[in-house]
Amino acid sequence: MSGRRHRPLILGFLCYLLAAPFAWAASVEYVGTYVWSLPGEDFGGFSGIEVSDDGNGFHIISDRAWIRWGTFERDSAGRIRGLQMAGRANLQDSQGQALQPGWLGDSEGLAMDASGGIWISFEGLNRIAHYDNVDRPAIRIDSPDDWKDMPVNEGFEGLAITPDGALLTLPEYVADGSETRPVWRYRNGEWDQPFSVSAEPQWQAVGADIGPDGRFYLLERNFRGLLGFSSRIRRFSLDENGLGNDEILLETNSLQYDNLEGIAVWQDGLGIRMTMISDSNFLPFQRTELVEYRVIE
Repeated sequence: MSGRRHRPLILGFLCYLLAAPFAWAASVEYVGTYVWSLPGEDFGGFSGIEVSDDGNGFHIISDRAWIRWGTFERDSAGRIRGLQMAGRANLQDSQGQALQPGWLGDSEGLAMDASGGIWISFEGLNRIAHYDNVDRPAIRIDSPDDWKDMPVNEGFEGLAITPDGALLTLPEYVADGSETRPVWRYRNGEWDQPFSVSAEPQWQAVGADIGPDGRFYLLERNFRGLLGFSSRIRRFSLDENGLGNDEILLETNSLQYDNLEGIAVWQDGLGIRMTMISDSNFLPFQRTELVEYRVIE
């Protein structure tokens, strides 16, 4: 059959594509993985990471109330080839007592504000603490009454700060029977719960960050027993009405990486880069990995 009769339809369709607004889905490009190891019983269990705007500096917390900071060694392609430590500190409570592993010292989420202040979320006793200086006592932040009813070890691991300085956090697990996860906001000294994010019970929220594009990046984990861990990164638009335009950027296979728990999102000059770190749980058969991907728009 001659295709001539279809030419007007084809031309019309092409004109429609050119004229209509069309959003291409983003993809990701693997950058590299670095396995980090240092001697010492307190090395491991890393659950939160922040990376400087130029991609060279880092702050990392473990779930045993220790924070470390330093610089990355990168090759000419920007891949991590080493880490140089500049310091570390045992986090303190608001009374100046060093926090110990366990109920009070289960530090999980990390975020840094524009003035260099550090915010850390804790499980066990669910709370958020602020530090102007990690060698000084924590500045106590009152918690909402609703947090008292949260199950043990299901609290706040994802922590992010918006461009206007508001703090966002969300619980690791989804409540039974729910299809959403509440997002809590701390702004002007007050907590509210203005919106929620869609959720699936097999995926736990373990890390969060606001990217240089102003969007909310959520790292989720699925533990599959002997099959190991798989990870997922979702990205959302963010405004006063909440989180929208849910987009899955990455979903890894089981055993592809270790237990990725922390995420930092920054601009590397070629696009948005996502740096993740794994929690080894201080077990000899797990490892501390730093995994990086670049977002291709």
